[in-house]
Amino acid sequence: MRPLFLAGGVIAVGLGAIGAFLPLLPTVPFLLLAAFCFARSNPDWERRILSHPQWGPSIAQWRERRAISRRAKIGAIGAMSTGALLTWFTLGAPWVFVSIAVLVICGGWIATRNE
Repeated sequence: MRPLFLAGGVIAVGLGAIGAFLPLLPTVPFLLLAAFCFARSNPDWERRILSHPQWGPSIAQWRERRAISRRAKIGAIGAMSTGALLTWFTLGAPWVFVSIAVLVICGGWIATRNE
């Protein structure tokens, strides 16, 4: 199982790195997954993620209190809103309704988490 967790962690870090540059792909959820996988396969890599100056505090907050900072909430909901607007202007109906559903469901869940 250890090699599978290691591969999952590496893939999750890759997706998180892409998400750092693309506004529609989240970063922290992939890094949370990577930290989970690395905790079971390579604790040194888990420590590197947790000690990262940009992403480490968000991951630690989530692990300790299941909390998302207000700034992260605004950023995530803003990115999803931008995605819904982009979908509306580029693809239109019925695809915009998928984006709106994601915004309402995921955005609502994010908004109700602890700060």
